[in-house]
Amino acid sequence: MYRLSDDLAMINTLDFITPPVDDPYWFGSIAAANAISDVYSMGGRPLTALNVVMFPAKMLDMGILKEMLKGGNDKVLEAGASLVGGHSVDDEEPKYGLCVNGSVHPDRIITNASAQAGDALVLTKPLGSGVLFNAVRSGKFPYEELEKNVLPTIATLNGKAMEEALKFDLHAATDITGFGILGHAVEMSYGSGREIVIEYDSLPFYPGAAEMYVKGENTGSNVANQKMVESKRFSLERGLEVSGRGLVYDPQTSGGLLLALPADQTDALVSALHKAGVADAVRVGSVNNAEAGVVLV
Repeated sequence: MYRLSDDLAMINTLDFITPPVDDPYWFGSIAAANAISDVYSMGGRPLTALNVVMFPAKMLDMGILKEMLKGGNDKVLEAGASLVGGHSVDDEEPKYGLCVNGSVHPDRIITNASAQAGDALVLTKPLGSGVLFNAVRSGKFPYEELEKNVLPTIATLNGKAMEEALKFDLHAATDITGFGILGHAVEMSYGSGREIVIEYDSLPFYPGAAEMYVKGENTGSNVANQKMVESKRFSLERGLEVSGRGLVYDPQTSGGLLLALPADQTDALVSALHKAGVADAVRVGSVNNAEAGVVLV
C-alpha cells in the first residue's frame, strides 16, 4: 500500500496459481479473478495488471499459453483495468497470475482487522472448490458438472459484491482463499481483537463438495489449515460429519468476500447483493465483544 496524496493510495498485489483446471482459458480467467480480488477486498479499484507466467514451452503447445493469457486478459478488461505487460519464465509446470495495481482513498481502505462487536458476517460465494478440483483430477467428479455449476462462480469478479458492500457501513473484509473459511475467520478475529462466530448451517457449499469428502477425496491444504486454526483459540460447539470437517478447512481459489458490518444492515446488504447478481450471498456469522478466537456453532 502506497499513499500518494491525501486523496489517493495505491494498492499493489501479486497472486499466481498452478492450474486448478485443465482448460487453459478457464485457468487464465480464474487466476486473474483470484489476483484482482485482493484489490477489491481492500475497497480498491483495479487499474493495471502485469502477467506473471511460468510455462514449459518445450513440453506443451504454445496455443495453451495463448488461451491462458486470453482468459486472464478478458478478466482484466472485465474489471475495467488494463494489461500493461508482464514476465514469463520457462518452467516445468504451468503457473499463471497477475501483479495488480489499484487505487483507493486513504480514508476508505478496508482491512481484515477492523471488525467490531455487534457486526454480522456475510459471505458472497460458496465453499468447497478445493475438493472439487481434486475430485475432477481423480475421476470422482464429472468435469462437465464443474464447468456448468462451479467454474462460472469461481471466475466471477468480486467487484460487484464490494461495490454494493461499500454502500453500507462496512467495517472489515477479506477474500476467502487458501486458508478456507475458518482460517480467514481466524485472521479477521485476531486482527480485530474480537471473537468471531461462524454458523455452519448457514454456510453455502458448491454442489457435490460434501459428497466428495464422504467419498474420501481431500486437498493438500486441509491438514495445515486445521492445524493453523486449532493453534489459536478455537471452539467447536457442534458435531460435524466427515464432509463438514473437510468443508470448513477447504482451500478456495478465487473465493468470495467475507464482509463485516452492523447486524442491523445485514438484510439490506444481502438483498442488494442478490439484486446485483451475487446470488449466493448469505449471512454466516457474527462478531462478539470477547477474546479473539473463532467459534463454530
